[in-house]
Amino acid sequence: MDSVKIETKVTLKKGEGRTLKAGGQWIFDNEIDTIKGRFENGALVFVEDFDGYPLGKGFINQNSKIRVRMLTRKADVEIDDEFLKMRVENAWEYRKTVMSNPLETGCSLEKRLAEGDLNACRIIFGEADFLPGLTIDKYNDVLVVECLALGMEQFKIRIVDILKDILAKDGVLIRGVYERSDANERTKEGLSKVKAFIGEEFDTNVEIVENGVKYLVDVANGQKTGFFLDQKYNRLAMQRICKGKKVLDCFTHMGTFALNAGLAQALSVEGLDISEFAVNQANENAKRNGLEETVKFRVANVLDELPKLNEKGEKYDVVILDPPAFTKSREATKNAIKGYREINMKGLRLVKDGGYFASCSCSHFMTTELLEKTIKEAALVTHKRLKQIEFRTQSPDHPILWGKDESLYLKFYIFQVSEEM
Repeated sequence: MDSVKIETKVTLKKGEGRTLKAGGQWIFDNEIDTIKGRFENGALVFVEDFDGYPLGKGFINQNSKIRVRMLTRKADVEIDDEFLKMRVENAWEYRKTVMSNPLETGCSLEKRLAEGDLNACRIIFGEADFLPGLTIDKYNDVLVVECLALGMEQFKIRIVDILKDILAKDGVLIRGVYERSDANERTKEGLSKVKAFIGEEFDTNVEIVENGVKYLVDVANGQKTGFFLDQKYNRLAMQRICKGKKVLDCFTHMGTFALNAGLAQALSVEGLDISEFAVNQANENAKRNGLEETVKFRVANVLDELPKLNEKGEKYDVVILDPPAFTKSREATKNAIKGYREINMKGLRLVKDGGYFASCSCSHFMTTELLEKTIKEAALVTHKRLKQIEFRTQSPDHPILWGKDESLYLKFYIFQVSEEM
């Protein structure tokens, strides 16, 4: 790819660009003073401060309130093949460094790719890897691409090709690429939704291994890009707690926490989810791991089912809550707080005295402080005392970029629960 010619200059208002200067990568429409030069939406532009100080290069889109997404803070860097290769190489080298759990100590790269933490992981995480709007997940020998920014459309195919070449050097031959750009954010960018093969068609049911658990992932029809990779090490953390325990996994989806508990030799595990499709997948995954006698799944609305279990006098050694995001906007946060408080109250009532409770939120609008306050309130109402064991976030293949608050979205608590004294 030749260097992209840039003909447009965006100048910020005096006093604006504070988020950008703090390490973020977005410039909003109300921060811009002037735009000089002819351009089409998605084109690359120079960005400068009010006094002419160069701030870097990014792509512009007047359809979006996020008017410019920055690609580089260096104004003299060419946006060409070498630039894209540098970004992709940095992202993959980072994953090879940080994606290794204690069970893999001493493992070869080949084994980590075949059955370890690099078997399934996120390789590119948008702005946190300085490729705004682009996500690429690796599921064994398949890549799944999500592009949510107009400006990134011109680069995505080339980036996929570069990544395939880089992976091949480590012995990973990618047999297929599927695009899951079907999120609503596309419409805000003036883009249509896309679900399609990039290149030749292939079987989109892919077997992966995570924490020693085997899953069959449907990359074409599963949620997001097919699987929730961000909870990898949180699921691993629950393994050491669940041995010999009676476990309830709520909002189980494909049975991920439940199967980790089963692999850790839990006494019994019950997984609940409202989706029949997800429960069928979970049951198949239990069979795939030889855990069908210990780990059971059934269709249920968790909010309705937990009070029923409480009325029956059911108690569990471990209760895990992994709900969907109750809010995807700042305006809906107040109602979301009520939802998180309610589900935590219902979950806590089912934990035995001295048992364990895991609770999380995957909405960045539900901040750490808000979630902590909400769980405290739930414990107060249910007369439970909480001893915090761990606070965790998303796995490091979903890096948190300081200055970009949206990149910290997953909050995960593990507690021991006792009756109030």
